[in-house]
Amino acid sequence: MGVEVFVVLVCSVAVAAFARWRGWPAPLVVTGVALAASLLPFVPAIELDGHLLLNLTLPPLLYSASLEVSFVSFKRSLPHIRRLGIGLVAVTAAAVGCVAFWIMPELTIAGALLLGAIVGPPDAVSAAAVARKLGLPRRVMTVMSGESLINDATSLTLVRVFAAIVAGATVTVWDGIVEFVLAVVVGVAVGLVFGIVLHQLRLRISDPVVTGTFGLLVPFGAYAIAEQLHGSGVLAVVAMGLYVGFHAPKTSYATRQQDGPLWSSMDFLLESFVFAYIGLQLPDVLSELGDVSGTRTLLLAMAVLAVVLLVRPVFVYASYAWGQLWQRGRIMRWKHAAEEYRRNPDSPRARAVRRRREKLERKGRAIDERAIRQRIIEPPMTVRERAVVSWAGMRGVVTLAMAAALPDLTERSMSTGNVEVIVVCAFVVTVGTLLLQGLTLAPLIRVLGVNADAEHASDERQLEAVRRRTAEAGRDYLRGKQEEWTELYGEESIAKFNRIARSLLRVEKDADKAERELDDAPAARERPSYESMRDLSKGWLEVRRRVLLEERDKGALNEEVMRELITAMDAEELALDARGALRPPAAPVRDAGPTRG
Repeated sequence: MGVEVFVVLVCSVAVAAFARWRGWPAPLVVTGVALAASLLPFVPAIELDGHLLLNLTLPPLLYSASLEVSFVSFKRSLPHIRRLGIGLVAVTAAAVGCVAFWIMPELTIAGALLLGAIVGPPDAVSAAAVARKLGLPRRVMTVMSGESLINDATSLTLVRVFAAIVAGATVTVWDGIVEFVLAVVVGVAVGLVFGIVLHQLRLRISDPVVTGTFGLLVPFGAYAIAEQLHGSGVLAVVAMGLYVGFHAPKTSYATRQQDGPLWSSMDFLLESFVFAYIGLQLPDVLSELGDVSGTRTLLLAMAVLAVVLLVRPVFVYASYAWGQLWQRGRIMRWKHAAEEYRRNPDSPRARAVRRRREKLERKGRAIDERAIRQRIIEPPMTVRERAVVSWAGMRGVVTLAMAAALPDLTERSMSTGNVEVIVVCAFVVTVGTLLLQGLTLAPLIRVLGVNADAEHASDERQLEAVRRRTAEAGRDYLRGKQEEWTELYGEESIAKFNRIARSLLRVEKDADKAERELDDAPAARERPSYESMRDLSKGWLEVRRRVLLEERDKGALNEEVMRELITAMDAEELALDARGALRPPAAPVRDAGPTRG
């Protein structure tokens, strides 16, 4: 079995790499090639434990995705995300369950709802890749990515409830609600504990290999412990990823630079393997349908696909309209509270406004009507942006993995034919959405003309303000360093220090010019070494990072923009260290004469 799994891994990665090189949808290509290979007589059947497949693929994929999501944007877009990640999954499960039970009553109502829960959660990985290339607005990207992070928790909770009913347990609606609330509370709590511990390790361990290894292991631990405590392992991993990603700028640049390639490779490997495994399994699934008619199964699968495609746009537009009405009511109540605050700040009706103002004061943010109301105003989406979100409902790894784990989830109490029917439907929905939506999403975005031009203009304004703040903080930093240089190297070093400082303020760093100025400098009490210049530049980079974090925390700088700037700074610091490593060590040159100044 080990050799077969290794061969599948290698072949799936090779096919996915070829598809990426050609610009084709890699999941679809891998599945198609695996399906074709499964028809060859010499290709052996591969059987993996469903729970094992689910537990090995979900934690790293979810953790990697949550690291990339802006926590600030996620929090602000939470109304959108909550509606899609919880409400849409429940509505889809109910709609699919009703249609499936009507077409094939032998599934039972619990089995039909179980099918709906399995095909309910979209996977935003493919949609996000397309959207990122075409420059969609970040608020749309945040909604799609955030939805894919929490809809898995909703779907898995529903799957457990309906699987327990199929297995013979008695579960009421109240039991389901309690289980969902418990899953959320316990999952988030476990995730935050693991996130705090991992972040502290990343701060205290300077070896990026060690921190990267811990990062690979901890998501599995958070997932397993949360599940053991009857919480949501999905939410545990997501909460941990959001916490670690939000605090990542406080760690070393080497740790941050290792995270990106490490998790991208992990995602690529796992997704390629899962799609290949499902493609290899489909012929066996079709052959084991038993007494169930293949025509009825195909009819059911196509009906489920149609329901999945239709429910999403209807829900997106209807829920957005309802959300806008609810928001207008909240804004009106907030205005009344603000008027009451102006008349009587101590009034109980003004408590919400008073608390919000106190919170803004503690964060050092400006207290104005826009900042105060920002808490209750969700980012708007145009009709065209909602159309893009409506069509970005491709299913992926989670749906296929849950379908593969179905026999174990139902404790093998569901009849073989019904299990295979659900697996076929999950496969058809996944492949169908990848074909219909995955191949047409990019043309749709181009036709609708959805872009991020307005965000780019806002980014430029934010960058200009950050540059001014950075220059002010940099001057203060360099004034303090000038005194240290004078004490160490004498007055002769002041002119050279000023030239390097002006270079830092003007172009951030010019290592070649700084090195030439260093070599041409006159002998002083002790000639400044390259390490001194490097430390000066690295200190300047640290000042800039600190300014960026302060601006983000005050809400004056978008977190995605901050991450791009910090990535550029990390490259500068890496260049400084690499240049220093290539230089031979030099002994300090001291002036034999008396010191001056």
